[in-house]
Amino acid sequence: MTENAGVLPTKPHYAILDGLRGVAAVIVVLFHTFEAHAESSLTQIINHGYLAVDFFFVLSGFVIGYAYDDRWHKLTLGSFFKRRLQRLQPMVIMGMVIGAICFYFGDSSLWPAIHTIPVWKVILTMLIGFTLIPVTPSMDIRGWQEMHPLNGPGWSLFFEYIANILYAVGLRKLSKKALSVLVILSAALLVHYLLTSKNGDVIGGWSVTPEQLRIGFTRLFYPFFAGLLLSRVCKPGRIKRAFLICSLLICVALAMPRLGGDAHRWLNGLYEAFIIIIIFPLVVYVGASGFTIAKAEKKICKFLGDISYPLYITHYAFIYIYTGWASDHHLTNMPLAIGYGALTVIGSILVAYLCLKYYDEPVRAWLKRKWK
Repeated sequence: MTENAGVLPTKPHYAILDGLRGVAAVIVVLFHTFEAHAESSLTQIINHGYLAVDFFFVLSGFVIGYAYDDRWHKLTLGSFFKRRLQRLQPMVIMGMVIGAICFYFGDSSLWPAIHTIPVWKVILTMLIGFTLIPVTPSMDIRGWQEMHPLNGPGWSLFFEYIANILYAVGLRKLSKKALSVLVILSAALLVHYLLTSKNGDVIGGWSVTPEQLRIGFTRLFYPFFAGLLLSRVCKPGRIKRAFLICSLLICVALAMPRLGGDAHRWLNGLYEAFIIIIIFPLVVYVGASGFTIAKAEKKICKFLGDISYPLYITHYAFIYIYTGWASDHHLTNMPLAIGYGALTVIGSILVAYLCLKYYDEPVRAWLKRKWK
């Protein structure tokens, strides 16, 4: 998941990109809620919701390049990483705390051994999660082989940090031509994976296994490199209704039903390659070229942008609980499932907003003063 990279006040602020990040974050929550009832990836509603992560990586590359490329004459590696830690780490910690608290409320046959886990092991997993250092499958306390079993989406923040490190120590120094070569090679890597993988999708990246790490780096490289290159070559125009246009594009791209069925999974891989390689950079360009006029649109973009990162990094603790409940009840009470699902979505948004206002913003303000 990406966030506002701390753009200098003297630079134009891309409010629409903030809003689009929020649109994608809300779709992720809906995707995970529906996923609790999916029999397989072929029947999942909002089928391609997981591609929101790849969109976040494009946004991250673009915003990081825009915010920092021309500042290295007065930035050190230390000050850069302080700024990134200041922005990302408070909510990483909060996400793990909420995940640990909710762990024991996930009473379900889906995790039969969940209550045999000693408290010290949960606390140890939480403390490791604070650092975003992945745990191996042998240390998994839930049984899903997640590198962050208390808060699954932490995997993408792990790769986000890797992208930040790569940018700071090397990518920022590359010429446009050299970066273009990396973009082309990483696009080829992505297409090859999508057309040859057994599942025909980029789902994965959240486990410390060779295959999962391959997926994670494949998902990271092209979007981040492409976003970074876009920040250097893009000359934003003046596009009307950009927020509406881009929001619709994101919704359609992520809600598209599975293509090719079980027999021709490569067709779905081709679709995902098209979305990641072409559509997502196009959305970022159009969003960066847009402008908001109506006060309502500005408020919507600001609200969605503000809650996007807290929502993404905290919602999955509640998804675990809902998924466990859905697994035990097997849609025997559909009205109740709809009610609990809606409560999960609304509650996740409310918790994200409360975390933003009463924790994230105050802590970041304190860190900013302390690290001056």
